[in-house]
Amino acid sequence: MPNYLFAQLDEINQQRCPCGYTRRAFIAPDNSTATVHLLDVESDAQVHYHKTLTEIYLILEGTGEMELDGARIPVKPLSTVMIQPGCRHRAIGKLRIAIIPIPAFDPADEWFA
Repeated sequence: MPNYLFAQLDEINQQRCPCGYTRRAFIAPDNSTATVHLLDVESDAQVHYHKTLTEIYLILEGTGEMELDGARIPVKPLSTVMIQPGCRHRAIGKLRIAIIPIPAFDPADEWFA
């Protein structure tokens, strides 16, 4: 077994999520460390939070805002945000975002405000 994982995000099937459309890399039962998501937000994502996940957002394309516990922060390409557990958040605008959830994304840890 190699000591690394590799994924080609543009070759992963896109799936609908409450925030838009996502491609999720490194989703596997034996990986609890972290995952990487490529998220395309169509306009406004749904407000949600996580009880255990920390998420790092890296804005790749578009301009808009991140709503974080009710505060709105303008974002543009190369803006980064670290979202701690319990922070209610959403992306606003047409954006492409790379998201790194730590530990690995668990759909059971997605809660809606």
